[in-house]
Amino acid sequence: MSLNGKTLFITGASRGIGREIALKAAAEGANIVIAAKSAEPHPKLPGTIFSVAEEVVAAGGQALPLQMDVRDEAAVKAAMAEAAEKFGGIDALINNAGAIRLMGVEHLEPKRYDLMFQINTRAVMVASQAALPYLKKSKGHILSLCPPLNLDPKWFANYGPYTTTKYGMSMLTIGMHEEFKKYGISVNALWPKTVIATAAIEFEAGGPAVMKAARKPAIMADAAQVILSSSERQISGRLLIDEEILREHGVSDFEHYRYDPAGKLMTDLFVD
Repeated sequence: MSLNGKTLFITGASRGIGREIALKAAAEGANIVIAAKSAEPHPKLPGTIFSVAEEVVAAGGQALPLQMDVRDEAAVKAAMAEAAEKFGGIDALINNAGAIRLMGVEHLEPKRYDLMFQINTRAVMVASQAALPYLKKSKGHILSLCPPLNLDPKWFANYGPYTTTKYGMSMLTIGMHEEFKKYGISVNALWPKTVIATAAIEFEAGGPAVMKAARKPAIMADAAQVILSSSERQISGRLLIDEEILREHGVSDFEHYRYDPAGKLMTDLFVD
């Protein structure tokens, strides 16, 4: 099923994986709601809701840039209504916005944990709740960027606070898959097998050395396209890895996704 004419509401779409998913869907003729905080250029981080809107149109889609904070449930609800009004509905919600700080309990400031919980876990509930009236009509998709539930203690030892907020997203995914079954809504999670070359990696979780061991965001966009192009809950209730879902659909060559052709790939957090 093509994404042509479908409306995707993507949080945190001003850069990174969210932007890449937006452009991939736009190339098929989708309507893209770019819902993010970045309305003004950042000195280090390229991309705003307006620059991505221009790229979406250039790629062949329609765009609605909306400055929005996923922590503000009233703003999220209003943004969903505006998107549905402009495009006639919503076919998919992509919960892409995220916050990260890889620290343990001893030294992490509580306000930073609050931020991660609000932008990661709580935003999935808030945005899904706000999108639900429209997704019921479209029998659409909820796709959250969060990992499989790997309970190996090593994923909790040094950054348990971050881990709990990402696993919270995964557990909500499993819950909503069951809860929304009666509405025909597909609910899945997607996570990269390897580190992905994004600003979050470059400036918060590893720096340039880790970028050399990364894949391009395009692999996540291609995996998301496979999921979002499915219908009637053919894919639902799964905590998916990008490479695995692409292999299921016939992809076997992943070399072109390398950020640095000479780099040795590094598996992402929560992936053994």
